[in-house]
Amino acid sequence: MSTDVKQETTCSQSGDDVTHPAATDSTLGGRAFETSSYAEAYSDAGFWQKVLGHAKKAGREVIEKALLLYYVMQRPDVPAWAKTAIIGAIGYFIVPLDVVPDAIPFVGFADDLAVLVAALATVAGYIDADVKAQAQAKLSQWFG
Repeated sequence: MSTDVKQETTCSQSGDDVTHPAATDSTLGGRAFETSSYAEAYSDAGFWQKVLGHAKKAGREVIEKALLLYYVMQRPDVPAWAKTAIIGAIGYFIVPLDVVPDAIPFVGFADDLAVLVAALATVAGYIDADVKAQAQAKLSQWFG
């Protein structure tokens, strides 16, 4: 994976500021992916607003992938390059106007799912049982 780190994005979880690098480009799943503008769109508040506001519309599969990435990023042992890929993918998910606008019925989240899956494939080695349990707990809470 190649990454050129040019800036940092700060997000806050539970009142603690955590600084993550934001890359200008990355390779996710073997494909070039521009992350800088999407990294700028990333924030904890933006993530939770998107997830809570669009969970039913986006569907369980999209939300599951987004939650897995979010919880992986919270692990302190995940390296900066992996957090960069995650921030870019979650930023893409947050932005409502992307390749396929989210408002389009049935296909609006297809591109988001593809980006989230590519990011998951990139950071799969960091997804442990705890990350999976956290994501499943939220999914059960929201989808039953």
